[in-house]
Amino acid sequence: MPVIRFVREGRDVECYPGENLREVALREGIELYGLKGRLGNCGGCGQCITCFVDVVGESSPGSLSGRTGVEEQKLRRRPQSWRLACQTLVQQSVLVLTKPQTGLADADKTIAQAKAQPLPAGPTAWPVDDNLVDEEQSETTTSDEEA
Repeated sequence: MPVIRFVREGRDVECYPGENLREVALREGIELYGLKGRLGNCGGCGQCITCFVDVVGESSPGSLSGRTGVEEQKLRRRPQSWRLACQTLVQQSVLVLTKPQTGLADADKTIAQAKAQPLPAGPTAWPVDDNLVDEEQSETTTSDEEA
């Protein structure tokens, strides 16, 4: 499974390929928002731009979905590495810095340390539910016996 390394928080979080970055962060208790964002975020529609993050290292090109039209418009004066978490789908492992607009003590050192530790590449498809596969196989066996 892909791993999102949240640099500021010092946490690695697994997710499914194609999962929304904002939803993963919120599910895991990662704070994406500053005060303004906590008081008035749009709930993931890409309108408030309070969930932006800095992608400080991709394990490979295509680790994230491409920038959406909303991102191009809302982040036009921001660095290219900044993304709206609500508009970003995680395909492979990646390093993310939350709240890049706020300072981070020893930012260069912290980011270098995070990059130095290898990230798993992650799968390219959804994992298979073994219980579901077992049920399908038993149904197939039963129907073969009846014929």
